[in-house]
Amino acid sequence: MTTKLQAMLLAAWGGMVFWTLAAPAKPNLLIILADDLGFSDVGCYGGEIATPALDRLAAGGLRFTQFYNTAKCHSSRISLLTGRYAFQAGDVSLRRAVTAAEVLGASGYFTAMAGKWHLDRQPTDFGFQRYFGHLSGACNYYRGDKTFRLNGQPWAVPAQGFYTTVANVDHALKFLGEARASQKPWFLYLAFNAPHAPLQPLEQDYRKYLGRYDAGWDVMREARVRKQAQLNLFGKTIEPSPRPEHVPAWESLGAERKKWEARRMAAYAALIDRVDQEIGRLLADLERAGELDRTLILFFSDNGACPYDRRSHNREGNPYDPDTTWSDSTGWAWARNSPFRFYKQNQFEGGIATPAIVHWPAGLKTKPGALVHEPAHLVDVLPTLAELAGARLPERWPGRELTPVAGVSLVPILNGGSLGSRPPIHLLFGRDRGLRDGDWKLVSFQSNPWELYQLSQDRTELRDLASREPAIRDRLVKVWHELAEKVVLAPAQARAPVSASPAPARHREWTDFDKELGETGKAAEGRAKARAGGEAAGLRARVGTKLTIEKGQLVLACTGDDAGLAMDQLPDLPPGPYLLQCRLLSQAGGDGEVYFTTDAKTKLPNGQHAVFPVKHDGQWQEIRLRLDTTKPLRALRFDPCGAPGEVRLEALRLTDLEGKVLKQWP
Repeated sequence: MTTKLQAMLLAAWGGMVFWTLAAPAKPNLLIILADDLGFSDVGCYGGEIATPALDRLAAGGLRFTQFYNTAKCHSSRISLLTGRYAFQAGDVSLRRAVTAAEVLGASGYFTAMAGKWHLDRQPTDFGFQRYFGHLSGACNYYRGDKTFRLNGQPWAVPAQGFYTTVANVDHALKFLGEARASQKPWFLYLAFNAPHAPLQPLEQDYRKYLGRYDAGWDVMREARVRKQAQLNLFGKTIEPSPRPEHVPAWESLGAERKKWEARRMAAYAALIDRVDQEIGRLLADLERAGELDRTLILFFSDNGACPYDRRSHNREGNPYDPDTTWSDSTGWAWARNSPFRFYKQNQFEGGIATPAIVHWPAGLKTKPGALVHEPAHLVDVLPTLAELAGARLPERWPGRELTPVAGVSLVPILNGGSLGSRPPIHLLFGRDRGLRDGDWKLVSFQSNPWELYQLSQDRTELRDLASREPAIRDRLVKVWHELAEKVVLAPAQARAPVSASPAPARHREWTDFDKELGETGKAAEGRAKARAGGEAAGLRARVGTKLTIEKGQLVLACTGDDAGLAMDQLPDLPPGPYLLQCRLLSQAGGDGEVYFTTDAKTKLPNGQHAVFPVKHDGQWQEIRLRLDTTKPLRALRFDPCGAPGEVRLEALRLTDLEGKVLKQWP
């Protein structure tokens, strides 16, 4: 590692004890995280959706314009909570990290969380004294799933009157009541699952936006870019990225597709509007308690807008019907990430740039409504909270081997100053990668050749300077690999060299507008494979998995997103219960998950769902999962990991409780 880089990292990590600079007493701390929110979806970032609560926070606080997430749900949560990059923290196991809840709890804070977890075990295993929400990465907004927990115990979702966005704030308010009774400062982490698919808004919210998007994504994006200029959001004029080739002009679409897409965007807007309404309800409670001004509030999104058009069920129905599940739209994802390129999972600005709002009247030294144009990242949140709380970032923790934090404290910015220099920001998910170092940005789309952009002059990444500035490109490539190996601790597969020749920047789950409406995304691909006989014996690799068979073993090369196998062509089976069994060897990460359905109407991933632990130590282990149902099984999905890597399976079989084999793969 270069001497300069080592010095920067040591400067960032050297001080382990912080003391409050901006306010004399420990502030209350509130982190709000949205899920799959586009950069321009919020009003104060250019959007037309009604977000008065967030706009109010921005007007009374500050906004970052170059704040980065990791472009992916679970890895952003890891960085936000631990101050480390995902692999560095031990991925979803968090075995090489401590969480903000653990750090702040040790410093006398009451700690609580409501919402989506998406990591190993439960929040109550990682320092949260109170928790309500779902452990899974997504769920039905009206019906939830079987991963809901309340303070570490299973929680049954009510059959009627339930909606996740509202329920999260209901429980957050209860936890705040308990925190006030404890007379301790409090830390609340509120992680909405909106506007993540399935797009299931409340009826009153959806009807508010129905018809508003009939003009299409070209008109909406132009309006958002124009509003961003009026807000002087970037402090200067920037050139918006053009519509990509894979997104057609709105006027070229047929009438049926226009109607479908306009309704889909109305559902997005309704989900976001509801998030803001619930934030407003939370802010009203803080005001009544006299806590709003002395509570540090941070708002982020875990990644950019999602383009993955997977499976929409009941497209002609209403999205507020719990049986209706609509998927994401690539066309609207492009418009929602205005003015940037690309999407969730990509390390271009459209994937990683998040709205980032800070509100803290008692502590901020910036002018109300200030705009901050310095780069920052979710790894900076924990060091910031620790400094403001006067908390120690521990060097040791029982049962874990801690790595140093990767982020830096943002307190100098909150105090009206500047960070000055900082360590480079490392960017990696799956085969997408990047590096932000000062004004320069190195980036690769799915291991295509490196591209180089000078963001101070080209924020929307339109002019690739890699061939004109080979010395800068090569220096940054070297830094990326040094950090990937020595700081991020990425496995060799994740830091392999990029390709020497470019491939088209496309993804098989983006909306394919050349196909008939409804024949796009994952559903179409699965049907095409079935028609072509591409998967033997009813076993189908999911989109994030490459499946090969070696000497009777199923070998899964997983990207970390949508990893696993689908068995959706099962033979006629006797009634359950069943056992799903196999031998498993993993060098990936994350929990395993199993989904199953018992009727033709319910489509995966709906149905019953369970999470199970997996050891990712390269050793064989026995997996034995009970599928509790008295009905015949119709479809099954088996996800043995939740992070990139290789998984091998032997003797994968479905049996009855006596061990009689009903189906075996391969």
